[in-house]
Amino acid sequence: MRIRIKFKKYGSMRFIGHLDMMRYFQKAIRRADIDIVYTEGFSPHQVMSFAAPLGVGIISDGEYLDIEVHSSKSSKDAMDALNQVMAEGVEITDYVQLPKDAKKAMAIVAAAEYEVFVKEPIEKPKELFLELEANLNSYFSKRDEIIITKQTKKGERTLDIKPHIYRLNAYQRNQEAGFYLFLSAGSEENIKPELIVEDFHHYINKNYHKFDWQIRRKDVYAKSDHGFLPLSAFGSPVV
Repeated sequence: MRIRIKFKKYGSMRFIGHLDMMRYFQKAIRRADIDIVYTEGFSPHQVMSFAAPLGVGIISDGEYLDIEVHSSKSSKDAMDALNQVMAEGVEITDYVQLPKDAKKAMAIVAAAEYEVFVKEPIEKPKELFLELEANLNSYFSKRDEIIITKQTKKGERTLDIKPHIYRLNAYQRNQEAGFYLFLSAGSEENIKPELIVEDFHHYINKNYHKFDWQIRRKDVYAKSDHGFLPLSAFGSPVV
């Protein structure tokens, strides 16, 4: 039986890297008495894989890992058991069973949804929202291409990222204001939101200070016949 788990990551846990998060979940799954499958061989390990590793310092409402289990509690009981052993800063929000023919989460990631906002409370968030909204119109809507230099493992390469930006606009929520981005993600073309925010500042001739901005990943998506769907939509609750 294959299970997909969705979780939030926030607070001080945003500074925990991907490998340490894997070790963290291995221990949490044992403590929550999840009947997980182990590999065979001299050094068995839990059958577990994450959808899209999250960069250090980024908070998220939609992270995913797939596990394989011999048997399972109900989704509600499994979520309760896991949340009881979670540290502050990690919260399980969904637990679904996948169809037998479902692909691994990491193999189907096609897009990700982000918000990038000013870390410190803003006295006049409406003003920032209106400023971003006006400038984003000329930055994105009125340009045929957006050329950036992207750093890869093989060195730098020039890329037109506009086809990989599915949506880009300003948003405001209470005292929070910033950028909303829906971007290509996964193995084909993974676009980082900070690249766009930095390039936008250069476009409007303003200094960019990356530590002034907080990135929040809202969710991770796969393509389907019905468009983009969150990875949790490919499973069903365990009853």
